[in-house]
Amino acid sequence: MFDNLTDRLSLTLKKLKGQGRLTEDNIKETLHEVRTALLEADVSLPVVTDFIERVKIGALGQEVQASLSPGQSLIKLVQAELVKVMGEANEALNLRATPPAIILMAGLQGAGKTTSVAKLGRWLQENQKKKVGVVSTDVYRPAAIKQLQMLANEVSLDFFESDISQQPVDIARNAIDAAKRKFLDVIIIDTAGRLHIDDEMMGEIKALHAAINPIETLFVVDSMTGQDAAITAKAFNDALPLTGVILTKADGDARGGAALSIRHITGKPIKFIGVGEKTDGLEPFYPDRIASRILGMGDMLSLIEEIEQKVDKEKAEKLVKKIQKGQGFNLEDFREQLQEMQRMGGVGSMLEKLPGMNAVPSDMKAQINDKMLARQIAVINSMTMQERKYPDLIKGNRKKRIAAGCGQELHDVNRMLKQFLMMQKMMKKFKSGNVANMVRGIKNNVRGMRR
Repeated sequence: MFDNLTDRLSLTLKKLKGQGRLTEDNIKETLHEVRTALLEADVSLPVVTDFIERVKIGALGQEVQASLSPGQSLIKLVQAELVKVMGEANEALNLRATPPAIILMAGLQGAGKTTSVAKLGRWLQENQKKKVGVVSTDVYRPAAIKQLQMLANEVSLDFFESDISQQPVDIARNAIDAAKRKFLDVIIIDTAGRLHIDDEMMGEIKALHAAINPIETLFVVDSMTGQDAAITAKAFNDALPLTGVILTKADGDARGGAALSIRHITGKPIKFIGVGEKTDGLEPFYPDRIASRILGMGDMLSLIEEIEQKVDKEKAEKLVKKIQKGQGFNLEDFREQLQEMQRMGGVGSMLEKLPGMNAVPSDMKAQINDKMLARQIAVINSMTMQERKYPDLIKGNRKKRIAAGCGQELHDVNRMLKQFLMMQKMMKKFKSGNVANMVRGIKNNVRGMRR
């Protein structure tokens, strides 16, 4: 997400580096390019106009003129304004209600609403230690009810049955009553979507909202729809007392315009951002962290939190002890590291959170993808345990056998082994405690991951 905007802003702000101070003349061209970058990112025009005006006023302020680093000063201003546009800080879910706290999910068909119900249920279970139930009131699509049931079973949520012969209000009331009897903390109610906004849809969801009085009414919107996402959000906000937004499919949107427009247009906070189809692909939306990502500064806090939540700590500790004892880093260890990366959302999700990744050429970043992870794991899976423990054994005929076993070419095996050797060297630096060398090793490893 934000790839195009990050690239454009980075190039634009670099041009100020040689300037002695910020003046109206040198800011004018820069802000014109920032404006173009935002519009190309599909940010709505009123948002862009207000944004540019506020940055201009701040940039020409006396406290900035005295700065010795005008490029950095402008970056700081742009970052601050990006944060303001997106909402200052993360706004947590309000669950202060007599249990079960009711969350109503609204949105158009295809926005990822049903998947988001399961993702949010899982997030509440794992991060808030809540007992969560889910129910679908979509009586128009039996497949939606079945989909929610499958997802609920996958992540161990309480699923309440519903049927297309029932009325949505009755379904919701019955589920809430059942949730009370089971002493659940939260119930999430999925609603019917339409391909577009219509009076019938709005009338139905308004009646449902009035009947159950949810404490949270979240609008689920596909970030890839750009400006249309903000327009749709406004239509729902006019019909319902929305409390927040979940922005889905953020990993498929290189522009990011929706994230920069929704808060300004609706006045409602983006509470979560969804990536991918897997049920662990949901994270709280932190405007300051997202602003840092947009400006190529990375998001180390989110990366650290992901590592804390998703990395198998027992395995990690064993690996550290093993390396510290000088036992070496073998291909079985490497395979486990690749699998950990998959669990953390893949290479792309991790790289976009690392500072300075905007300096990595876009063609190189495009070649680092999650299919590559799966292919590398497949290569290692084709090896014997002896080969994994003693990589030096892997020569000519063994390489050919491994390539045939995983359905890949000999050069794929060689590339994977080359990357393994780079990681092995990095681990040796980790053993010696040389952090600077290890950081350089990570950068080299990124280059080594080219397809």
